[in-house]
Amino acid sequence: MVGRQPGADRFSGDHVGIDGVGALLDGMVETSEGSFHLAVTGPVMVNGEFVAVLVRFTGARSDVSMDMAGVDLLTVRDGKIIAVYLFSEDGFTEDAFWVRG
Repeated sequence: MVGRQPGADRFSGDHVGIDGVGALLDGMVETSEGSFHLAVTGPVMVNGEFVAVLVRFTGARSDVSMDMAGVDLLTVRDGKIIAVYLFSEDGFTEDAFWVRG
């Protein structure tokens, strides 16, 4: 499994395996002082082995916050997620949130 986080911040890039993706999420929760939240906001859409999920993610700490829409695009084979590509509506704001952490 590979999770690809967009942008130019501390979490950007590829995160390999369950441990790598888990470390990404743990880091986001820690950096956001426990406030990071990801919610599915629309229907799950399937096209063969690709699954698109509309999401909203939020986080806040001290004097900075983030609240934006995104799309998670998963590749699923044999019932297992093998790749996740994350997209956000405002990469600049997301980078600013994670960079300052």
